Amino acid sequence: MLVWLSLGSNLGARDNNLKTALRLLEELPDTILQKISSIAETEPWGYTRQPQFLNCAARIETSLSAEELLRACQNIERQLGRERDVRWGPRTIDIDIIFYGDFVIQQDHMKIPHIHAHERRFVLEPLQEIDPDILHPVLKMTVSQLLKRLDS
Repeated sequence: MLVWLSLGSNLGARDNNLKTALRLLEELPDTILQKISSIAETEPWGYTRQPQFLNCAARIETSLSAEELLRACQNIERQLGRERDVRWGPRTIDIDIIFYGDFVIQQDHMKIPHIHAHERRFVLEPLQEIDPDILHPVLKMTVSQLLKRLDS
């Protein structure tokens, strides 16, 4: 299954946090890290009274289920010191599953595609860099089209 992830960090050694998270993702069973965007510094979204983020996107191929991948991402976040004190608040690492193939998953603890992906430039720009023609399975628009919509 092809999966697109968004990673962000705004606490500690931000660049190292991202690189460590990517290495740990690559070490997951039956998972291949196929493509990584460049890393960009971005403004916080939602809760804005916090340091700037470093963000990137990654495409992986995995045989893990969406549930297994979510648990693995949360384990990596915990390993890197992620604490969930403030919604959209500062964090050492954040790993979001943006797209899991073309699946639509709506559960209490997991919503794929990510429910805010189409509103977030820091998600769309790195995704466009690695796969501009990914189709949002609900909105039926490509990442490039969603990014253009943000600009209008």
